[in-house]
Amino acid sequence: MVGCSFFSGHINPAEIGPVPPPVSPASQREIKDAIDRGVAFLVQRQNGNGSWGSPGEQQDYMVICPVPGGHMAFRAATTALCVLALIEAKSDVPGATEALERGEDWLIENLPEVRLSSERIMYNNWAHGFGTQALARMLKERPLSAERRRSVVAEIEGQFQRLKRYQHLDGGWGYYSWGYIAGRTPAAATTFTTAVVLVAMREALEAGASPPQGLAETALRELKKQRKPDFSYSYYFGSARRSPMYELNLAPASLGRTQTCNLAMRLWGDKATTDAVIRAWLNRLFARDGWLSMSRKQQFPHQGYFRIAAYFFYQGHYHAAHCIHLLPPEERPFFQDQLAHVLLPLQEKDGSWWDFALYDYHQQYGTAYAIMALGRCLRSDASADDDGGP
Repeated sequence: MVGCSFFSGHINPAEIGPVPPPVSPASQREIKDAIDRGVAFLVQRQNGNGSWGSPGEQQDYMVICPVPGGHMAFRAATTALCVLALIEAKSDVPGATEALERGEDWLIENLPEVRLSSERIMYNNWAHGFGTQALARMLKERPLSAERRRSVVAEIEGQFQRLKRYQHLDGGWGYYSWGYIAGRTPAAATTFTTAVVLVAMREALEAGASPPQGLAETALRELKKQRKPDFSYSYYFGSARRSPMYELNLAPASLGRTQTCNLAMRLWGDKATTDAVIRAWLNRLFARDGWLSMSRKQQFPHQGYFRIAAYFFYQGHYHAAHCIHLLPPEERPFFQDQLAHVLLPLQEKDGSWWDFALYDYHQQYGTAYAIMALGRCLRSDASADDDGGP
């Protein structure tokens, strides 16, 4: 099936594409039970100091990670995602509340210590982005004392300064750099990292913490520059400029990152990111989810078709869950059913989800993403033990 809309007599390529067939809805109980198993996994795998993730044991192949800065960045980003997941889950799983409190304490104490991983590796940008989002969520949803609130606000402002310092010259953020000039990197930003930071800054703004003037605006211009007419997004501008038809820059490779970028653009008021665009790209994701699924658990980055990397999987579906809630309430059940249909069978026996072996961070961040995505598959007007129907 193909849907389309017309403007000025032309078909908008961003609003057309395949539509997935309906699926049998999962019950609300099935979704909640899966979330609780995921929460129990996070409780069990939390480190003694309150963080999540570690370098683990060296495997046959691992992505480059400078010591100690790279691992500090990975741990901080992973911990931030786990804190977000536990805040959203509001689970009564034994130990969940205590695990959340320890995670928040670790994040507030250690996030200020995250710096540039190395001259060429900027994993710290993931920590600054997700760390900012977790802190903003604490401001909005957690019962904080006045002193604690001041500490969280101060830390958000500190993260804004880190993001300003490490913003690429093109206006966005990435995680690899091939040089460093007077505190700024000339490397091209990746779209999906830039969008993660923009989502975090928007949430912080809504919580009462304002980013430095111009920080978001330059990043939004960078995202628009990398957006194609069909609303697929290039991997990064340098690659798109030199090789626009390279596999990694084509629409199938953008199934996950377009969800992240659409969310960021919509949250910051981009009028071109309409409901029709959101709807079309959610349809594309679920109709063509196999391109992402075939990459899951591959050993090397960009090993899948269209050079899709395994670690795009859960991030893309997590942000798709957010995009679903940008649509009118009556349109959401179809996509919620599709998302639950993808995620529920992928839960491991130990309660985790993971897509790419990344030292000892992957199960924790994958589980956090999946918990939050499934939480957005729950019907606000449905009982816990219904059959999942709208």
